[in-house]
Amino acid sequence: MKIAVASGKGGTGKTTIAVSLASYLSHAGISTAYLDCDVEEPNGHIFLKPVLSEEIPAHLPVAEVDKNLCTGCGKCADICQYNAIIILGDSPLVFQDLCHACGGCFHVCPTNAITEKNHPIGLIEKGSALGIPFVHGKLDIGKAFSPPIIRDVKRHAPDCDYIILDCPPGTSCPVITAITGCDFVLLVTEATPFGLHDLMLTVETVSELGLPMGIVINRSDLGNADTKQYCERMGLPVIAEIPFSREIAELYSRGGIIARELPAFEQYFGQIANFVQRRNKLSQ
Repeated sequence: MKIAVASGKGGTGKTTIAVSLASYLSHAGISTAYLDCDVEEPNGHIFLKPVLSEEIPAHLPVAEVDKNLCTGCGKCADICQYNAIIILGDSPLVFQDLCHACGGCFHVCPTNAITEKNHPIGLIEKGSALGIPFVHGKLDIGKAFSPPIIRDVKRHAPDCDYIILDCPPGTSCPVITAITGCDFVLLVTEATPFGLHDLMLTVETVSELGLPMGIVINRSDLGNADTKQYCERMGLPVIAEIPFSREIAELYSRGGIIARELPAFEQYFGQIANFVQRRNKLSQ
């Protein structure tokens, strides 16, 4: 079962929930992997502290033009929606960092002057942490196109009963790339007006993809009841409500894992684990 842990905004505790859920399931004897798909700012390794054993370069197949074959017809520039190819006079110019590797220019070139060239954009690292197979991606500084690395992270997922995908925040292309193909989306929010606003956007996005979802309200005692009322109105299950705790904040600052180091809060991850396990059985 692939469980995407997502949120409409950063700072809701998404990674805190994701690493603790992976730890809880693994400690219960269930084979569980953790995938950090927030490739622009991965931080799951700070908490799980994996021993990394493999590095895999990540590339994007961008366009390369053979000027000896190119006639300067401009068909490649016309089809490119990202202006990654332009024609100066009768000579093509490729901006590799703008190329989305859609392949359209390859198909319209009448002289087969365009081929693929691997353009490095980042790195995939694999390892193990606390008996949990670990994979994360790192987008190179200055690169602006993360979905290909996210897809690479997902392709390197090991064969486990449960795969926890720690997704990027927001509702844009990286998030959609991460949650596509998952069996369940765990949305982490907070009981604030900003948290509710971004939760509503994320619920709309996940609904468009037709994926089942459930809600975890972090820092649930901050005083805004609108979040829970919204979930009830939308028929969204609130799986757990985790109150604000100075203990959690201090543990977070040290890079600790709640489910392993704070027994008083272990029950919340048991609730989440039981919910997704029941859902997994119902879907089989």
